[in-house]
Amino acid sequence: MKPTLRLLTAGLALASLLVTSTRAQVAKNAVREDVGGIDLVVMKTGAQDIVTIRGSIAAGDGLSPETNPALADLTGGMLDKGTATHDKFAIAKLLGDAGASLSFSTGPSSLNINAKCLRKDLALVISLIAEQLRTPAFSPEEFAKLKKQFAGLYRRQLDEPDFRASDTFTRAIYPAGHPNRQAPSAEILAGADKTTLGEVKAFHAKYYGPATLRLVLVGDVEPAAAKAEVVKGFAGWTGGERSPKPAAAKAGAIDTPRDQNVIMPEKTSVTVIWGQPTGLRYGDTDTLALRVGTAALGSGFTGRLMASVRDKEGLTYGIYSYVSADTFVDGDWRIEGAFAPANLEKGIAATKSVLTDWYAQGITDAELTQRKTGLAGSYKVGLSTTAGMAGTILNTLNRDLDFAFIDQYPARVAALTRDQVNGAIRKHLDPEKMILIKAGTVPAGK
Repeated sequence: MKPTLRLLTAGLALASLLVTSTRAQVAKNAVREDVGGIDLVVMKTGAQDIVTIRGSIAAGDGLSPETNPALADLTGGMLDKGTATHDKFAIAKLLGDAGASLSFSTGPSSLNINAKCLRKDLALVISLIAEQLRTPAFSPEEFAKLKKQFAGLYRRQLDEPDFRASDTFTRAIYPAGHPNRQAPSAEILAGADKTTLGEVKAFHAKYYGPATLRLVLVGDVEPAAAKAEVVKGFAGWTGGERSPKPAAAKAGAIDTPRDQNVIMPEKTSVTVIWGQPTGLRYGDTDTLALRVGTAALGSGFTGRLMASVRDKEGLTYGIYSYVSADTFVDGDWRIEGAFAPANLEKGIAATKSVLTDWYAQGITDAELTQRKTGLAGSYKVGLSTTAGMAGTILNTLNRDLDFAFIDQYPARVAALTRDQVNGAIRKHLDPEKMILIKAGTVPAGK
């Protein structure tokens, strides 16, 4: 993946306060409204004085042109470098004095907005979100600094086996043009170096606007008050562009070697990623079933992979399986682990043995019960803070699901049968078509 610049403008982070009984009644308590083209959701909870804001705009890396894959990142990176009204130091002081936080980051499919403040400072924070999104200063001096920062961060990531393995994996399983496919490092660095401020301004003018902006506010906030501040801050703003969804990536459809090495000298470990595209978005029928089965294979210390490859064989520092990158588009399934170079061959063999058995035999009734309980429980815990609730609501919207899905999630998971889970595993995965990536000091011939 490209480096995500977490652009924290300033402010003292405030702890998320607990959400009370409303957490299981999102469909009833969340108020959703179109405000000048902005998809606004406000949910008042029992949290006292605190408000968490999550948001997104369809302006992610996937919209960068092939000739400049760094453009979306650099555009997002200019948001906290000052506006037409305030320089970056003035913004930092305003946030700091209020004990508030506001940050922007760029992902494969979206620009992400994260903020937190006290109820009394909501007007200030919404006005700053609007100001930074609408009227970045686009200072030439700040842009020159940002380009150097971006290149430096990216080069440091290129020295990390985890990053190199994941980066290579995306190009092995996703076709050109897919938002989850990362451009080669040389193209990203060259793009960042040659990007002009004019190109950044043009990208901002094309993709930033209310057409794809979603804002979710959760906590001690009244819907009418939040709407009034959004109307005030974003009045007269237009623009933004929706892009068509890409065709889903399919396992076996990519003409690429099934076993690839990324050689990195003098590393103490080799990161291994083994997987394939699922062809599924989060809201698709088999997604929850596949997640339950995947959790049995490799979620935490009680998953099969850790129990066998680490605890029994002693071959790895850690190994997990998970489904990812399926909120906006179809995602992927992967096993990820780290091995000492001397243990690499044995580690891969042990992992393959566990994977093969899991795929052929499926999960047991005991695993089904354990994983359904765990997934439903962790989901509920995630809704117990304003940050967790706001993030879940935003993800649900970006997954094209309605609020009822949040309330129904525990019941949907509880209703899954062993046949459904094992059927989803065999329908959407195939170990024979999986890609194996090894990044680090890979022994010769391995």
